[in-house]
Amino acid sequence: MYSPLLAEPGAVAADAPDAGVAAHYGDPYAEQRAMTQAAAVTDLSHRGVIAISGRDRLSWLHSLTTQQLAGLAPGVSAQALVLSPNGHVEHHLTLTDDGSTTWAHVEPGTTGPLLEFLAAMRFMLDVEPADATGRFAVLRLSGPDAAAALDGLAGPAAPAAVITGPLGTDLIVARDQLAAAAARLRAGGAVLAGVLAAEAVRIAAHQPRLGLDTDHRTIPHEVGWIETAVHLDKGCYRGQETVARVHNLGHPPRRLVMLHLDGSEDRLPAHGDPVADGEREVGFTGSAARHYELGPIALALVKRTVPVQAMLTAAGLPAAQEVIVPPDAGANVTVSLRRPRGSLAARSRD
Repeated sequence: MYSPLLAEPGAVAADAPDAGVAAHYGDPYAEQRAMTQAAAVTDLSHRGVIAISGRDRLSWLHSLTTQQLAGLAPGVSAQALVLSPNGHVEHHLTLTDDGSTTWAHVEPGTTGPLLEFLAAMRFMLDVEPADATGRFAVLRLSGPDAAAALDGLAGPAAPAAVITGPLGTDLIVARDQLAAAAARLRAGGAVLAGVLAAEAVRIAAHQPRLGLDTDHRTIPHEVGWIETAVHLDKGCYRGQETVARVHNLGHPPRRLVMLHLDGSEDRLPAHGDPVADGEREVGFTGSAARHYELGPIALALVKRTVPVQAMLTAAGLPAAQEVIVPPDAGANVTVSLRRPRGSLAARSRD
C-alpha cells in the first residue's frame, strides 16, 4: 500500500522489503539522532496488522506460540513466535490485548501465511483472526521525548492499540487517519524519520528482524529471542521440544553478532552475503546500515564455534564482531544478551 506520508517534502521511497514507505525524508543521520535523543515518528504502515477477537483468543494464542499469553492483562505488550514442528522460527509477532481484541503487527508479506496457519488451528474455539492491514496501520514513536508527543494524539487519530517494545512505542492507528496521526505527533515535537534511520537504530540496539537476520533454519536461541519472545516454563506448543532440548542439553549451532565494518570502502554488505573467518565461510550477513555514531554496522549469524575475538569479513569487508548471543547460550546457561550500553534496548529495561 502507498503511504500518504510519501507525499511529505523530501520523502524518498524505500526498497523491498520496506517498499511503500519512506526510506528517509532528506537527512537519515538527523533522523537517527531524533530517534535516540529527542522524538521521532516512523511510518511502518507497510507492516501487516492482525486483529483477533473472541473470548478464547488469549488461551488459543498461548497454545500456539512461544509466549505466556493466557491471562495477558489489557494494555500489556509482548513478543511471540510461531515455530515449525522442528523448532524453526516461522513468524514473529509484536502484540497487545485491549480487553476484547488482540492486536499484532508482523513483517511485510507474512500476514497471509500466518493467517492461514491460525485459521487451520481454530477448531471449535471462539476466536476470529482477521487481516486488519487494510483498515489499520503502524506508526512507531521513539526517543526520550516521545511521551510528550503522544499526549496530543486524540480523537479519530487516537490509536486503537499501543504496543511498547524495545525500539519505541508502536501505535495501531486507523489507516485513513495515518497522515493526521503523524501530523499530530509532529505538532507534539516528533520529527519524521524513515526506515533507513529505524534500521540503523535497530541494528545498533542488537534487535534481529525476521527474514533479514534469520533464515529457514533459525531457532530462537540463535538470535536472542529466547529472552524476549519465549517463555521457558509454559505448556506445550509446536516446536517446544527443540527449545527445551537446546535449553537443557545443548547449544544452538549459530549465534547473532553485530559487525563493526571497515568504513574505508563506500559500500555495505547485502543481505545474505557471506561472512568469513579467514578463508572459511562461517555465516551470513543479515541487516546492514550506516549509523550516525558507530559508522557502518551489520547483524550476522555465524557459527557458534567462531572465536569471539576473531576478525571476520562480510562480503570481503573487514569486520570486528561484537557479541550479542554468547557461545555458551543454552544448556541451562542463564543467557544475558550483550545489549549496547545506552541503546534503546538497554533503556527500555530501566
